[in-house]
Amino acid sequence: MDQAKPMTEESVKEILEVAGARVMSRSGRTESYGSPREFSFEVKGVFPNGLLLHIVARQYDYRDPWEATGRVNEVVDVSLLRDGTYSELPKGYDWFQGKDEETGIDEPGLQAIVACVKELNPKLFKLQKLTGDF
Repeated sequence: MDQAKPMTEESVKEILEVAGARVMSRSGRTESYGSPREFSFEVKGVFPNGLLLHIVARQYDYRDPWEATGRVNEVVDVSLLRDGTYSELPKGYDWFQGKDEETGIDEPGLQAIVACVKELNPKLFKLQKLTGDF
Protein backbone atom coordinates (compact mmCIF):
# COMPACT_ATOMS: atom_id res chain seq x y z
CA MET A 1 0.00 0.00 0.00
CA ASP A 2 1.55 3.30 -1.09
CA GLN A 3 1.40 6.11 1.40
CA ALA A 4 2.00 9.74 0.60
CA LYS A 5 5.31 11.12 1.81
CA PRO A 6 4.85 12.99 5.09
CA MET A 7 5.42 16.73 5.01
CA THR A 8 6.74 18.74 7.92
CA GLU A 9 7.13 22.44 8.55
CA GLU A 10 10.81 22.07 7.73
CA SER A 11 10.29 20.10 4.50
CA VAL A 12 7.75 22.62 3.18
CA LYS A 13 10.09 25.50 4.07
CA GLU A 14 12.88 23.76 2.19
CA ILE A 15 10.73 23.32 -0.95
CA LEU A 16 10.01 27.06 -0.98
CA GLU A 17 13.57 28.13 -0.14
CA VAL A 18 15.06 25.95 -2.90
CA ALA A 19 12.64 27.68 -5.31
CA GLY A 20 14.01 31.07 -4.25
CA ALA A 21 11.23 32.28 -1.94
CA ARG A 22 11.70 34.22 1.28
CA VAL A 23 10.09 31.99 3.87
CA MET A 24 8.57 32.26 7.31
CA SER A 25 6.69 29.62 9.26
CA ARG A 26 5.12 28.74 12.56
CA SER A 27 3.88 25.64 14.25
CA GLY A 28 0.26 25.54 15.28
CA ARG A 29 0.65 23.06 18.09
CA THR A 30 2.81 22.98 21.13
CA GLU A 31 3.92 20.05 23.19
CA SER A 32 1.39 20.97 25.87
CA TYR A 33 -2.25 20.44 25.06
CA GLY A 34 -3.15 23.70 26.80
CA SER A 35 -2.94 25.70 23.56
CA PRO A 36 -4.30 23.72 20.64
CA ARG A 37 -4.81 25.47 17.31
CA GLU A 38 -6.72 24.52 14.22
CA PHE A 39 -3.60 23.84 12.16
CA SER A 40 -0.45 21.76 12.50
CA PHE A 41 1.82 24.31 10.83
CA GLU A 42 1.75 27.11 8.31
CA VAL A 43 4.43 28.33 5.94
CA LYS A 44 4.44 31.47 3.79
CA GLY A 45 6.81 32.02 0.91
CA VAL A 46 7.20 35.23 -1.10
CA PHE A 47 8.76 34.85 -4.53
CA PRO A 48 10.82 37.52 -6.33
CA ASN A 49 7.86 38.05 -8.72
CA GLY A 50 5.76 39.28 -5.75
CA LEU A 51 3.45 36.26 -5.53
CA LEU A 52 2.98 34.61 -2.14
CA LEU A 53 2.02 31.04 -1.30
CA HIS A 54 0.38 30.40 2.06
CA ILE A 55 0.57 26.73 2.96
CA VAL A 56 -1.40 25.33 5.89
CA ALA A 57 -1.34 21.79 7.23
CA ARG A 58 -4.61 21.47 9.09
CA GLN A 59 -4.61 17.97 10.53
CA TYR A 60 -2.21 15.35 11.69
CA ASP A 61 -2.42 11.72 10.70
CA TYR A 62 -1.35 9.29 13.40
CA ARG A 63 0.78 6.35 12.34
CA ASP A 64 1.98 3.26 14.07
CA PRO A 65 5.40 3.69 15.69
CA TRP A 66 7.19 1.47 13.16
CA GLU A 67 5.98 3.62 10.24
CA ALA A 68 6.90 7.09 11.46
CA THR A 69 7.40 8.93 14.69
CA GLY A 70 4.66 11.08 16.10
CA ARG A 71 2.19 13.00 14.02
CA VAL A 72 2.65 13.60 10.29
CA ASN A 73 0.94 15.54 7.53
CA GLU A 74 0.45 14.02 4.11
CA VAL A 75 -1.60 16.82 2.52
CA VAL A 76 -1.72 20.61 2.84
CA ASP A 77 -3.93 23.50 1.72
CA VAL A 78 -2.30 26.12 -0.50
CA SER A 79 -3.53 29.69 -1.07
CA LEU A 80 -2.16 32.16 -3.62
CA LEU A 81 -1.86 35.85 -2.77
CA ARG A 82 -1.02 38.72 -5.11
CA ASP A 83 -0.74 42.33 -3.99
CA GLY A 84 -1.88 41.35 -0.50
CA THR A 85 -5.15 39.71 -1.57
CA TYR A 86 -6.14 36.18 -2.51
CA SER A 87 -5.88 35.56 -6.22
CA GLU A 88 -6.38 33.07 -9.01
CA LEU A 89 -3.72 32.31 -11.60
CA PRO A 90 -4.14 33.56 -15.17
CA LYS A 91 -5.91 31.16 -17.54
CA GLY A 92 -3.97 28.21 -18.84
CA TYR A 93 -2.48 26.89 -15.62
CA ASP A 94 -3.33 23.63 -13.88
CA TRP A 95 -3.81 25.31 -10.50
CA PHE A 96 -5.90 28.14 -9.02
CA GLN A 97 -8.39 28.28 -11.86
CA GLY A 98 -11.64 29.81 -10.62
CA LYS A 99 -10.46 29.61 -7.01
CA ASP A 100 -7.75 31.04 -4.78
CA GLU A 101 -7.10 27.90 -2.71
CA GLU A 102 -6.10 24.35 -3.54
CA THR A 103 -6.93 21.80 -0.84
CA GLY A 104 -5.61 18.33 -0.12
CA ILE A 105 -2.32 18.79 -1.98
CA ASP A 106 0.39 16.14 -1.56
CA GLU A 107 4.13 16.81 -1.86
CA PRO A 108 4.44 16.28 -5.65
CA GLY A 109 1.44 18.58 -6.13
CA LEU A 110 3.00 21.20 -3.86
CA GLN A 111 6.25 21.06 -5.81
CA ALA A 112 4.32 21.52 -9.08
CA ILE A 113 2.46 24.54 -7.67
CA VAL A 114 5.69 26.09 -6.38
CA ALA A 115 7.38 25.61 -9.78
CA CYS A 116 4.39 27.21 -11.54
CA VAL A 117 4.15 30.24 -9.24
CA LYS A 118 7.92 30.76 -9.14
CA GLU A 119 8.16 31.10 -12.94
CA LEU A 120 5.04 33.22 -13.45
CA ASN A 121 5.54 36.68 -14.90
CA PRO A 122 3.18 39.04 -13.00
CA LYS A 123 2.60 40.99 -16.23
CA LEU A 124 0.33 38.12 -17.32
CA PHE A 125 -2.26 39.32 -14.80
CA LYS A 126 -2.31 42.79 -16.40
CA LEU A 127 -2.36 41.35 -19.91
CA GLN A 128 -5.32 39.08 -19.18
CA LYS A 129 -7.13 41.93 -17.45
CA LEU A 130 -6.64 44.12 -20.54
CA THR A 131 -7.91 41.38 -22.85
CA GLY A 132 -10.88 40.63 -20.59
CA ASP A 133 -9.76 37.08 -19.86
CA PHE A 134 -9.13 37.61 -16.16
